[in-house]
Amino acid sequence: MNGFCKTTPVDLEDTNRIHNAWKSKIHNLIHSPLVWRKLNRQSTNETSLLGESLETVLSQKCGRTAFRDFLKSEFCEENLDFWLACQEFKTLDSPQELTKRAAHIYEEFIRAESPTQVNLDFHTRDNISQNLQHPSSLCFVAAQKKIYSLMENGSFSRFIQSEQYKVLFDAAPKQRGLRKHRKALKIRNTGDRIQHDSKPISL
Repeated sequence: MNGFCKTTPVDLEDTNRIHNAWKSKIHNLIHSPLVWRKLNRQSTNETSLLGESLETVLSQKCGRTAFRDFLKSEFCEENLDFWLACQEFKTLDSPQELTKRAAHIYEEFIRAESPTQVNLDFHTRDNISQNLQHPSSLCFVAAQKKIYSLMENGSFSRFIQSEQYKVLFDAAPKQRGLRKHRKALKIRNTGDRIQHDSKPISL
């Protein structure tokens, strides 16, 4: 770990710059569809939140937002931010982009002095630091699984008993009804346009 710090020195200004860049990136990940996973319509239905599954909650924008708000109240939102960063990292192909992004993730979430350091054991941290020079898309897989398990067995069990989850639960039928209304309105408007544009056929 020390070897990496010597070969890639990061001063306070760079650290703050990286931190601010990640705050913006995490915000986009929280409020955007997950680009790394294709989910069928059934699994993305808000009513599936009733299954009390962390995987299902994280697959939806409203779920990610509510869960992160809860984690923030427990002062551990960096766990979700790290998990999201790892999900995006696995979609990268370019070796240059992998190296650059791996260094950013390390500085933001792994480095011992980082204000948003996640809770990982020494062995996992050491393995990551040794792979930073030539990282693969699987560089953070072990660490990501550990943090996911930490959230699933800790914060998530408290989240489903929280007010945030209750609000999410209550909002699900309303969102589903709104989507059905919009879909019906779109179909009706499309039908009106087709009827308006149609011309009599001359025989």
